[in-house]
Amino acid sequence: MLWPGTLIGAGAGFAIASIPGAMLGALMGQVLDRHLALQSWAHLREKLGGRPVLRNDELLFVLLGRLAKCDGRVVEGHIQQARAEMRALEMSESAQRRAIAAFNRGKAGSDRLRGHLLRLRSQPFAAEGVLRACWRMVWADGHAGTRERELLFQWGSWLGWSAPQVKGLATDYEPQHRPPVSSVITSYQDALRLLGVSATSEPAQIKRAYRRLLSRHHPDKIAGSGATASQVREATDKTRELHNAYTLIRQRRDFR
Repeated sequence: MLWPGTLIGAGAGFAIASIPGAMLGALMGQVLDRHLALQSWAHLREKLGGRPVLRNDELLFVLLGRLAKCDGRVVEGHIQQARAEMRALEMSESAQRRAIAAFNRGKAGSDRLRGHLLRLRSQPFAAEGVLRACWRMVWADGHAGTRERELLFQWGSWLGWSAPQVKGLATDYEPQHRPPVSSVITSYQDALRLLGVSATSEPAQIKRAYRRLLSRHHPDKIAGSGATASQVREATDKTRELHNAYTLIRQRRDFR
């Protein structure tokens, strides 16, 4: 992928000194891209416009605000869910103020989010966390509308997730299908066995085991091999079990 500064530098260099100028301009533009961490045209426009680049936590609440408002009205369930996300993230007072401002910014719907989500694509765990939080917001009012689903599938594609992967997360939070953790993982020892780790494993080892198993059982891999709907569903259930096991271990061992 060519970044904004690289393209601008190459174009300006070519106009001034043909191919040698384009090569030099592209090199200088690449330096600018790296220095400013530019990863999209939207990101560049934000920089030029003087509007601060969204932090990951702010981006999350912009997305949540957009989802809450997209059906036309923000209800109390949406507000309560946003507060629950703040508590889960253990936000300080200043962080909560930023989150509220970002939520309201998301309700306005003026941000172009593609560039921000493409930037987050290189952080797979953060991307998954965002999608899960978005599904929780979608179900906060008890139902998932067509527009909300369309937004999530679009955002998921920008984050590098296939439609089956994004859809697979939905059932973890859908009221009528949401299983209690205990129905899948009955104990801490069960969770350790599922991930193939022990009570003395280091957090880094546990994370690696979780990532490896999650990659192996992702629904999109199963769907891409011509599997049946039943097999895709089994893969989705397995992914949920892995997530529940990892969550239980992480909470017991107190690491992120």
